[in-house]
Amino acid sequence: MTESVKAEEWPTLDGTPPRIIAHRGASGVLPEHTLEGYALALEQGADVIEPDLVCTRDGHLVCRHDRILSRSTDVASREEFSSRRRDNDWWVEDFDLAEISSLRALQPFPARDHSHDGRFRIPTFAGALLWAETAAKQRGTKVLLYPELKTPALFARNGLDMVSRFATMARQRNPARVGLWLQSFEIEPLLALRESAEVPVFLLLDHTAPWRKLLPKYKGQVDGFGVDKRLLQDVDGSSSGLVDLAHELGMAVHAYTYRDDHPAPGFANVEEELDVAFAMGVDALFCDFPATALKWRDAFDSD
Repeated sequence: MTESVKAEEWPTLDGTPPRIIAHRGASGVLPEHTLEGYALALEQGADVIEPDLVCTRDGHLVCRHDRILSRSTDVASREEFSSRRRDNDWWVEDFDLAEISSLRALQPFPARDHSHDGRFRIPTFAGALLWAETAAKQRGTKVLLYPELKTPALFARNGLDMVSRFATMARQRNPARVGLWLQSFEIEPLLALRESAEVPVFLLLDHTAPWRKLLPKYKGQVDGFGVDKRLLQDVDGSSSGLVDLAHELGMAVHAYTYRDDHPAPGFANVEEELDVAFAMGVDALFCDFPATALKWRDAFDSD
């Protein structure tokens, strides 16, 4: 393991330990984007819960990673929806909220535990906010949600305004109990919502993004970047300088995605990956198995 780092010596932007984001909940253990998965992640100690948001045809925000439904729900086995199939799948914008609510969640990764398939409902964002407020009241501490708006421009072209809906819901929450960060690959909704919803916003960058140009370009406009972890290192394994540049500009770096069952090429296990991210000063990490990352962070910070 890398040499221990004291809490006051963490090389993050604010000097505190990196936050562990429960990526789609405790998605390595339970089906992703279920209230049960979010609750398990919180019980494990995750600092942040990530609900991805898509939009139904009647304008409701629901927690799914994809517009397509067959990957993570039982829609393909539901005879009443067989006629909705188009382009080899079922699309969330072809369903109203009542229909989405009748579906059940599946574990989309074949090698993971499927014993919970078909048991859990598909939550709405409103439901996730209510769950978070209830959990915060029970725990006596704020719960932080980090939703991603998925393809808001595409939904807008279909007459579905995710941005206005999110802004309304963000303003209606109890901020003393539910904190919000916001992420998207699209800059326009982030700029609009940073002001109207009064939330920190983070621009997502895929592994091909020209980050050396984008980081200075958006200084002062976003609070940080959610980056594909491949951007953190050069081909020889050394630091790319992305974290250092972001911190120089006063912006945070959140890296995705760390998976116990799928370490990146060149690493023997996810713990080696986590060590590198911690040493670089990454401010938050998206993790499918948050319990592993939390345990390793504690060990990294131990005497």
